[in-house]
Amino acid sequence: MDFSIVSPAELVIFACAMIGAGLVGGVVAGMLGVGGGIVIVPVLYYLLGLLGFDPDVQMHVATGTSLATIIPTSFSSIRSHNAKGAVDHSLVRSWMAPMVFGVLIGSIVSGFVGGHALAAVFGIVALPVAIHLVAGREPHLKDEPPRGGLQYAIPTFIGTVSTMMGIGGGTVGVPIMTMFGFPIHRAVGTASVFGAIISVPGTIGAILAGGAATNLPPASLGYVNLR
Repeated sequence: MDFSIVSPAELVIFACAMIGAGLVGGVVAGMLGVGGGIVIVPVLYYLLGLLGFDPDVQMHVATGTSLATIIPTSFSSIRSHNAKGAVDHSLVRSWMAPMVFGVLIGSIVSGFVGGHALAAVFGIVALPVAIHLVAGREPHLKDEPPRGGLQYAIPTFIGTVSTMMGIGGGTVGVPIMTMFGFPIHRAVGTASVFGAIISVPGTIGAILAGGAATNLPPASLGYVNLR
């Protein structure tokens, strides 16, 4: 669909919704270390649908574009949390490689599955996280970072699902870290680094995966929309 045939009222609604989503996403990113994607993806997905874009690429564009927006918000969040000493650099070094591997898996899978599958992953993962936040209960497993196979499986899982959802690693990573005894402020600060680890290669993956896609919105670079 060409923006030239969209009514001025629709364009105003689109612009206001995206500005609002960006503001809320930025605040959420700073407070919770989640990168803002948990807000931006559903807003962008439904707006693309309302504007009549191809349903087959709606979710792909929403997640890819969201990952791109997480790059600046995550680095800004990192500076803020690191200045307060809230980033666990040891955990970041331990989890970085498997998390990037998870991003690679998520990028490959996202390029092959349909938009409905990505939407299902988003809903399946976001729902228990939302219930967890509303309940206000912190399940507790132990008071130390995961060891053995979990040391690699957990960050790989975080990287994979976060890439497929178009979100920063905090949405999944913060609850997991608190289960292993991390104070909430340190979990949030450390998760801000996850956003950078995931968003940079994830954005590249979205661009490459959508390179041959058709019926993309105007000004799209693969599955990343530049508008």
